[in-house]
Amino acid sequence: MGEISFDEYIKKFDRLESRYIPPKEEWLPPDEALYGVKDIYRVPLEKAKKLRFKAIKYTFKHHYENNKFYRNLCKEKNVSPDDIKSEEDFLKIPLLPDKFFKNYPEGKEFAFWIANIYTGDLPSIFIKKKNPKIDDIIREFNRKGLRIAYSSGTSGRHTFIPRDERTFNRAVYGGAKGFVSMAYPRWDFDKIHGYLSLYARNINLFAGMMGGIFTDMLKYIDYGFVLNIEVTTDILQAAMRGRRNILIRLASLYIDWRRTRKFIEWLKERDRDKDDIALLGAPFFLNHIMSLLEKKGLSFDFGDKSFVVTGGGWKIRENVRITTKEFRDRVEKVLGIPHTNCLDAYGMVEGNGFMFHCPEGHYLHIPYSYYYPIIIGKDGEPAGYGETGRFAFLDALATSYPGFIISGDEVKLLEHCPVCDRPGPVLEPEIKRAKGEEVRGCAEEVRRMLSIGSGD
Repeated sequence: MGEISFDEYIKKFDRLESRYIPPKEEWLPPDEALYGVKDIYRVPLEKAKKLRFKAIKYTFKHHYENNKFYRNLCKEKNVSPDDIKSEEDFLKIPLLPDKFFKNYPEGKEFAFWIANIYTGDLPSIFIKKKNPKIDDIIREFNRKGLRIAYSSGTSGRHTFIPRDERTFNRAVYGGAKGFVSMAYPRWDFDKIHGYLSLYARNINLFAGMMGGIFTDMLKYIDYGFVLNIEVTTDILQAAMRGRRNILIRLASLYIDWRRTRKFIEWLKERDRDKDDIALLGAPFFLNHIMSLLEKKGLSFDFGDKSFVVTGGGWKIRENVRITTKEFRDRVEKVLGIPHTNCLDAYGMVEGNGFMFHCPEGHYLHIPYSYYYPIIIGKDGEPAGYGETGRFAFLDALATSYPGFIISGDEVKLLEHCPVCDRPGPVLEPEIKRAKGEEVRGCAEEVRRMLSIGSGD
């Protein structure tokens, strides 16, 4: 695989992901900043700044002109698109706290809430039920072409984000492109056998929706558990609140010995056939599999053409976390996959920019041609590089909702990676929830959903 040039490699990627790429004549400034660059982590800084400025200014103007509630917020802050004349003016753009997207009503009023936060012309829907649930409304909107995704925290209160097809496609393509940029030249689209630990066919949980980004990038892929039932907000809310009786049957199907045996037998088969592999899933599940392998005295040596790709958070059990380095050490010891090929992704349901570990130092690289990072200090004001604070961002790809967000994550932003030569900004690898913020993340939701009845 090392013989192929990056140009040919990314052309092949684009062919595999072509359904997510709009015709070039229809590209808008955000599309130029995403589809128009090759390696999104190696865009020359000056070029990236020009692309990002045009993209963010375009998206800000789009929301200002087409989203009534956000325009009113801008007027309260006394800022308009005409005020954004340079990158320094980005800090004038009003930010929304991530909790804003949890502040929704129930029943039919939920549809009006979606209409208020959505930018543009929302598809008309007809709800037959007199007292519809949120899932009924989401189902109807999604039938009309939307992708309303949700996430939640330990409170069980969901975060809802309405994506149109264009915004959703940008998110999927951007996440996939971020990974392949970091995995070059070791990733082989045609030879690697992938194993996705959980695949849900009918789910609006952001983790499940984004988990499928690898299906187009692998010729061979197997699934640990295919969830055919609809995963509703009620099911996830019950899991996040710890109501054990709702999901005990579902969880037991996943964690019983037959499922883990299937995974271990798959590893043995790949080892016998000398295959390269990619294990794709949440850290808690892959950590669980490695524990079983160690108990059985099993280990493998899959080598430097194989990968472990994780995402969603590093909580392993209640009140137990594992560091990314401890996890990589274990992967190398049990699976024989080196640190360079153990990559984690950081992202959130509110955003469309995914940050991947670099193989050299495992810092989280920001896709800086369309994502503008901001650190908010304890005083509520923007902080500089090298300081710790709340992670905020301006997301140029989010044109169906205002993606100018303050998260509840505490991070440290560096101007460039201390280890590799990629020129853009990075986050230090270990990310925590800010004090007073609930635990959340894709992996945490799935972990809770699947750990009920397991004794964790």
